[in-house]
Order: sequence, then C-alpha cells, then structure tokens
Amino acid sequence: MVETAPNFAATCVVCENVFTPAELDSIEHYGDGLDQQNATLAGEGWTRNGGAARIRITRTAALTLRPEIKWLYDRMQAIIRKVNMEVYQFDLQGFTEAFQYTVYHGADGGHYDWHIDWGPNRVQRKLSASVQLTHPSHYQGCDLQFHGAREIETAPKERGAVIIFPSFIQHRVTPCTNGTRKAIVVWTTGPQFK
Repeated sequence: MVETAPNFAATCVVCENVFTPAELDSIEHYGDGLDQQNATLAGEGWTRNGGAARIRITRTAALTLRPEIKWLYDRMQAIIRKVNMEVYQFDLQGFTEAFQYTVYHGADGGHYDWHIDWGPNRVQRKLSASVQLTHPSHYQGCDLQFHGAREIETAPKERGAVIIFPSFIQHRVTPCTNGTRKAIVVWTTGPQFK
C-alpha cells in the first residue's frame, strides 16, 4: 500500500497516493467492462414528474467482491480503518454493500444533487468514500461538494484522491458540463449510532 498522510477539512478527510497510476488505470478498465445502468434512488415517489432525473443522472455498476479485485477491497479497508482510527472512531463492521463504479457524462448533464448516504438502507452506513479515477483535465464541473457548517466545501479533483466522510454529511456532485468523470463510491457499515 502506498503511504498516505490524510488532509483534514471540516466535512471530510482527503487521502492522496493511495493508488498508483497503473492501479487507477486497472480499476477504470475493470469498471468500464461492467454492465453500467442508469442509477436509481432509494425511497418512494422519485419516478413521478421526472423527479429522479432532477436529483440524479449517472450510470453505475456494482464492483462486487471477486478475486480479481480483492486487492481493491483490501486497500480501501486499510485506508478507511486508518482514517477511522485517527479521526472518526466509529464502530465499523466493514463492507456489506458492493463498491459502486460511477460514471458522470457531460453529454447527459450527469450529476447527483444534495443527498446523504444514510437513510432507509438495510444496513447502517457510517463512512462513505469516493475515489477520483479521472484526471481533472478530462472533464469540467462534476465537483464533489459538501454542505459545511458555514459554506460549501469542494473536494479535490486530483486523480487518485480518496475522500472519506461521515455518511450523514450532506453532499452532491455538481453537473458535469463537458467530458466524463469516473469514481468509485464505497460505504462502510456498523451498528446504529448511540
């Protein structure tokens, strides 16, 4: 594993140098080979009057744990555990959901409006993570933003940045206006907060 020194913001922790460029290429190649579908939203009533498209336009595919990507799960588990020990100290149990390969196309206006990763899920998400796969020169817009205490905070766009944040923090991905942005989204789970 590449060593990383986390950078702290009010809403998230950013880890750099977690993956080599060759590893990022490998992840992207693997994800591009998966069957990507239009993303859906949890909960009732999103299909009325184009509600889902107002909230989210993106294509996703499940990165289900398989021998060929076990190294990716191991790497993400190690970095999330490190950040959790140093910063959040949540009671975590691990990954109970497949990683999500996420693609935002500028031609579609790909975006995901304000939301939290916490809600009527079958498991309690505690920490969310996003891995930036695309070099920022290959797309415009498509910023991962957090609703901080007093202002909107924008995550770094550097390829390979791993952004970790509590799943109850409100966040969004602004519209992609040109090019394509790819990322991995990961959720760690654990017992209910007390």
